[in-house]
Amino acid sequence: ILAAIAAFLVARLIFFPAAFKPVELSAREEQALQIKLDRLDFAAPAANPDAAAEPEAYSEADADRTIRFTEKEINALLAKNTDWADKLAIDFSENLISAKLLVPLDEDFPVLGGKTLRVKAGATFRYEDGRPALLLRGVSVMGVPLPNAWLGGLKNIDVIGEFGGDAGFWKSFADGIEALRVAEGRVELTLKE
Repeated sequence: ILAAIAAFLVARLIFFPAAFKPVELSAREEQALQIKLDRLDFAAPAANPDAAAEPEAYSEADADRTIRFTEKEINALLAKNTDWADKLAIDFSENLISAKLLVPLDEDFPVLGGKTLRVKAGATFRYEDGRPALLLRGVSVMGVPLPNAWLGGLKNIDVIGEFGGDAGFWKSFADGIEALRVAEGRVELTLKE
């Protein structure tokens, strides 16, 4: 009986994981996030959608080129603006961005149809030698780390360094970054002029 109960609980945890609880900010945290979003012109639609936009001259004078977000703010934005709130959670730690994702599988999917797949991934994201570096640390599915061969051999390879030498997305991305810092619970990105 104990073995049957244990097997049931393990199967329940593996195949039917509970949804994540969406992050909610306090009033003070909400206000701090709104100030950051306003600075990025990431405002919610105006109260009067028929109002005309105010014309203004473009200027970069005294522009702050640093973007700062906390882990809690990023997860709260996910909770507010997407249907990923109960399926995706982002974590920032020293030079590491991690994600936990719940992927509901279609009923027609072989063997695991109708179940929820748990996926975890991590990537090192840091600034070294005057350039950003992005290295895939790994991907786990249902708690089992996937082999490097299944990840296209990209595990622990600096994607920006490897693919950023020639013209293209990674080179342009790297050339636009002045500084980058991922620390416990926060990320800070400074863009070049």
